[in-house]
Amino acid sequence: MSIDGADSDTDEEHTITMGTTADLLQLIMQTRVLNPHIVSKCSQMVLVLVDFKIHDPKRFRRNLRVSSSTFDRLLEMIETHPIFSNDAINSQSPVSMQLAIAMFRFGHDGNAASVEAIAQWSGVSAGSVVNCTRRVMIAFLALHDSAIRWPSEEEKEESKEWVEGVSCFAWRDGYCMADGTPVVLFQKPGYHGEAYFDRKCNYSLNLQVRSTLFFCMRLLIMIYDSSLPFQISV
Repeated sequence: MSIDGADSDTDEEHTITMGTTADLLQLIMQTRVLNPHIVSKCSQMVLVLVDFKIHDPKRFRRNLRVSSSTFDRLLEMIETHPIFSNDAINSQSPVSMQLAIAMFRFGHDGNAASVEAIAQWSGVSAGSVVNCTRRVMIAFLALHDSAIRWPSEEEKEESKEWVEGVSCFAWRDGYCMADGTPVVLFQKPGYHGEAYFDRKCNYSLNLQVRSTLFFCMRLLIMIYDSSLPFQISV
């Protein structure tokens, strides 16, 4: 009789244990973060986009690698892209903030360009840094055909007339110019890495630009190096 009672107690304890285990498993499956904790955030975004932009252009350029006027022009070009619109309950960050995050990330390398470092700088989560960068890249890639194209016949003729006016008729057809610069990579690429090794002993990508001379002379050439915070108008 006592043996049957002991078996009954064991079965009941087993049932309780299995029920508790099932409840814990269900909780784990439904919980995104098992040990939530609050991460202290102190964004420098307002400091850069408001104070530095107006009162300290040198530090604004040092953070985002462009002048405030260039930043505003880039913002105008992408802020209406549908990638920055959604029907979610939680709205996206302002486009200016997303652009600043992407520009800061593009303008740094090594540890300074890590997702965690940029998340601390901007006061957002690491996932938001990735999402903002992705949205900005999608918005700019949509401008590819209008930004990178061959000049029209009218633009060619306009450039030829300008070259002839500042030189002579014999040089009229020399209206194009090409230049290139290496974009240094912070580490050796994992796929065909040796192919990226250049004459300056860096791993880099070669960027080449071809444009009309007249168009280049109308541009305001920006010096993006933070150590040279000035502009040259030519």
